[in-house]
Order: sequence, then C-alpha cells, then structure tokens
Amino acid sequence: MDGIINVLKPVGMTSSDVVMALKKILKTKKVGHTGTLDPDVSGVLPICVGKATRLAEYLVRQGKSYKAEITFGIVTTTQDGSGEVLEENSPKVSQEDFNKIAPRFLGTIQQIPPMYSAVRHKGKHLYELARKGIEVERSPREVEIDRIELLEWIPGTFPKGIFEVDCSKGTYIRTLCHDIGQALGCGAHMSHLIRLSSGPFKIEESIPLDSIKARIGEGDFSFFVPMEQTLDLVRVNLSPERGEAFRKGLATARKQIEGVENIDESEEVQVFCEGQFLGIGIWRNQALCPRKVF
Repeated sequence: MDGIINVLKPVGMTSSDVVMALKKILKTKKVGHTGTLDPDVSGVLPICVGKATRLAEYLVRQGKSYKAEITFGIVTTTQDGSGEVLEENSPKVSQEDFNKIAPRFLGTIQQIPPMYSAVRHKGKHLYELARKGIEVERSPREVEIDRIELLEWIPGTFPKGIFEVDCSKGTYIRTLCHDIGQALGCGAHMSHLIRLSSGPFKIEESIPLDSIKARIGEGDFSFFVPMEQTLDLVRVNLSPERGEAFRKGLATARKQIEGVENIDESEEVQVFCEGQFLGIGIWRNQALCPRKVF
C-alpha cells in the first residue's frame, strides 16, 4: 500500500481526523495528509500512504483550486461563517463591482494570515492565541492567484457571490474574501468553501471514506494513485547502470544523462530507470545526486 488516495473530505472532520480514520481502515501507521483543510471545508484531500508519505512535501507545494461563496456586508472574527460577527451592514454592491475589483487580486499578492489559523507564533498556533483574545502582528506572505471567476451572483440584504479560484499553496481563501470586502468598502466573509483540486487530484475522482472502507473490504485497492503519477517535477531517465548507482546513493555526472541540458543547478527532479520510479534527485555541481530513494 504505497501510494496516494484522493479523499473526499466531508464537512465536520479535520485533516487529522481523516488521517486517523484511514490508519484504522488501512491498519497502518504510515499515513499523512498533504496540507490541512478547515473542518468547515469539504473537497479534495490527498492522503499519502506507506512510502508515499515521503512525497508529502512535494504534493503540498502544488497548486489548488476552490469554489467559494463570499457574503458581503458581514465581517467576522475568523473571516468565515464560524466566527463572531464584528460588523454588519446592508451593502449596495453588485456583480459588476465584484468583477471590477477581482483583477486587483490576480498575480502575486501579499496576504496577512488570519489570527484563526495554524500559523505558529513563538511556538504557539495563532488560533490558540486568538481564542484567548490575543492578537499579534503577522508578517504578510506572498501567494499567487491565477484565476478568479464569478459563477453566480445572489442579490439580497447581504449579497453573495459564488466564484472559483486557482491559487498557490498557502493561499487563504477566507482572507481573499475578507480583503475583497475591504476593497469594496462593505466588508465580507467566506460563507462556504469546497476544494476542487490539489495538484493532479480532482474532486470528480475523489473517494469518500465509506467507499474506501467498502472497497478495501472487497480487496479492491485500485483507487491508490501510484507515486510517479502525482509529481509535477521534471523527469530524468537513467541507464540501468546509473539507475543502480542511484539506488545505492551515488551521484551521476550530467554528461552521462541524455536530455538534461536545460535543468538548473539545485533543481529537484523525479528519477526513472526503464519506466520504474526510483526517487527524487537534485542537481549539485553538474551531477544528479539522490535525495530520496524509493
């Protein structure tokens, strides 16, 4: 059982809850998630099993897509629907206003992590401080937003917009909603969120926990995604001789490998030999050095 499971996380469970459930279902301790989803958020949660847990750091880096609902006129302590209301007004904001302001948040932007988040400050999670009524200064973080597309507009006392967003890892969609509301001068919060994709994993192919348990009971493990199908790193192919050297932890000079002229120093790559995935390598001093051997 070495691979990744594209889990459909339900509302009400933390990412750690999903990991604990799968440990029991799979009867193994080597299970880990690839980035937390808040309990109120559902959708794609890739879970690494067995040797694949060593790839979690690479899967976390990959881009994400979400479908979010933003509610205007209400600002909360958590920037989502679970928090206490700080401000409330009946805004005159329209679909056109949203579409005009959205491009301001495309590209590389700065986000200040919310107080109710897992970011650490002096060894403590920010949410631990927030629950005690303590607010600390947070440094802005650089994130990348590639697409914001409004799908539906719901007018009313508190207008709502449903939109999709493609973004980099580390992007807080609730902070994006909050910041859009601030930019429009009426305030807003994220009232619903579903993760549609994480790297190559899509919600259409995700599996609920109950289905995983049932299929394993039938001896069906076909839902495990092989490790080599999940990475967006450049592929490098080694000869059988150099493949054996890689397995033993030995470096291979660049001149001994074909088709790697455009790979930069310090770049990480996925390494194959005769179609078999060997592991992760890194370029150092014009040589391919093993970083993780499988």
